[in-house]
Amino acid sequence: MTVIALLTLDIHIPHAQSLKDKRMVIRRIKDRLQSKFNVAVSETDHQDLWQRTQISVVTVGPDEGFLDKVLQESAMEAERVAPECMIQSNIEIV
Repeated sequence: MTVIALLTLDIHIPHAQSLKDKRMVIRRIKDRLQSKFNVAVSETDHQDLWQRTQISVVTVGPDEGFLDKVLQESAMEAERVAPECMIQSNIEIV
């Protein structure tokens, strides 16, 4: 059985003064999560706002417990990469 796990990160970037500032933060988070956890990462909402974004992180595999752990660690890593941002996370297992 294949399990799909989704992590949604709602991020507030208080110091962003432009979309370029926002993209730099998003790029740092995406690059780190993709390289460290081998997950798919995409900006999924609020593309036109400077200080807000939503990033979705997806992974698949046979073990629900392992995938949940990977996404919990991904959320913690996102907070380490961008400590100046306020990040809310939500994990869903499909």
